[in-house]
Amino acid sequence: MLTLWSAQALSVFGDRLYSMAVMWVAWQESGAAAMGLVAVAESLPYIVLGTVGQRLTVRCASLRALAAVDLGRLVLVAALPLAWSGFGVPGLLVCALLLGAGGAVFDPNLGALVPELVEERDVQAVNGLMDLSGRIARVAGPGAAGLLLAVMPMRHLFWIDAATFGISALVLAALARTTTLTAPLRAPTEKPVRRPRARQLLRAHPDTAVALAVHGIGIGAGAVALAMPALLTSLLDAGPGAYGATLAAAGAGAVAANGIAGHVRLPGPAPVLYCAVWAVSGVLLAATGAAVSLPYVVVMSVLSGAIAPFLQITLSTHLSRFPSAARLRLMAVDLTVIRTAGTLSMLVVPAVAAGHPQAGFVTAGAVTAAAAAVGATAAFHWSRAGAPIIADDDHELTRE
Repeated sequence: MLTLWSAQALSVFGDRLYSMAVMWVAWQESGAAAMGLVAVAESLPYIVLGTVGQRLTVRCASLRALAAVDLGRLVLVAALPLAWSGFGVPGLLVCALLLGAGGAVFDPNLGALVPELVEERDVQAVNGLMDLSGRIARVAGPGAAGLLLAVMPMRHLFWIDAATFGISALVLAALARTTTLTAPLRAPTEKPVRRPRARQLLRAHPDTAVALAVHGIGIGAGAVALAMPALLTSLLDAGPGAYGATLAAAGAGAVAANGIAGHVRLPGPAPVLYCAVWAVSGVLLAATGAAVSLPYVVVMSVLSGAIAPFLQITLSTHLSRFPSAARLRLMAVDLTVIRTAGTLSMLVVPAVAAGHPQAGFVTAGAVTAAAAAVGATAAFHWSRAGAPIIADDDHELTRE
């Protein structure tokens, strides 16, 4: 498991290096408009493949296939400087689309494979470890990219980034040779296997459906955080240093809380708990809008950051309990929901909130808290209605 975690950590670190570097290239090439286009191009494959690309996602449901995906990402990242110099913004967008497609099939499959590699009692802890590596990469990736850009040309940074995907691919390929999955996500035979459809799964599991909906609403409303510089400037007359302090505080809170979230098992149905934690997150977001002082905002950032691991690990662990094919489909649905919500909200929410940042934070927090409270109530009702209907890998619906 440590080997898989190392591969995942390298892959995520490569993602963060790439994201920072490609945004810098887009800025140099055509300014903020190009940055927005690249961001949309990265998210679009998640939305498309999550909606109509189930067969492609399932075809990549093995360690060997994921190794091939990372090799493809290696080639794309290494070629990106050539695409930039030869074709400009169109070249960047094509690479971003293809890399986004790689991530869209890699991310849900890796998450769905984890429960097949560990004991059931260890799933939550392993999800916590995966969450921790992602959070560290979000901080270390851009920082490392900034330091590397200070001492080397941009193209060398992309080559280093490509190397992280190459190492991840080698590790995954080695694991594929030595590891046997307990319940393969993709049948090794030629016989076609019916796969669960998203609509049928969500109807069979309304508590899980409402949790995924709350996730999308929370991510969409959370785009108001991009208006934090406007909030700090308008209410506290603070500068870039203050903004950096809030980002660091949120990251520190998330890392500190990860160890607890990965090991403490809270009582009650997971979808209910998940929605309840989102309600707390919404309250903290609304409270941040008060911004009575910089220390106050920093404390709110620490608390908001500390909530994040509980959200991610609770949902990942809940989805991990589904049979393999249903698990993969639900994880893909979740990625589709949050990418769609995040992409659309980023186009609207930060621009609207920048004019009235205090009202923006309060409104976004209130919407999140209200939606999560309704979701928790509905999930609690459905959890008491009886044993959940579980879709097995042959696409039959049976009651436990």
